[in-house]
Amino acid sequence: MPRPGLRSKAQARKKLKTPGHINVTHYWRRKPSKAHCAICKKPLQAVPRLRPSKFKKINRVSRRANRPESGKYCAKCLQTIIKESVWQTSD
Repeated sequence: MPRPGLRSKAQARKKLKTPGHINVTHYWRRKPSKAHCAICKKPLQAVPRLRPSKFKKINRVSRRANRPESGKYCAKCLQTIIKESVWQTSD
């Protein structure tokens, strides 16, 4: 029986046969779902699907697109937010 941390269905499983002809089960955490825009709920394109421990290890440029608020909003929604803020300040 696997240890308690591996008994949940959150673990992906794969049965393998080792070179010594022993059947073993490898466990790993599944890939997380894609990051979504806070307004339109579309998946964000530049944000990779990684677990927090792996996400922390990649460089900052690879984590998100090169524009303000890129981890929260898609490009189209951000464009409308900026346009609305410009129109409000000009009044």
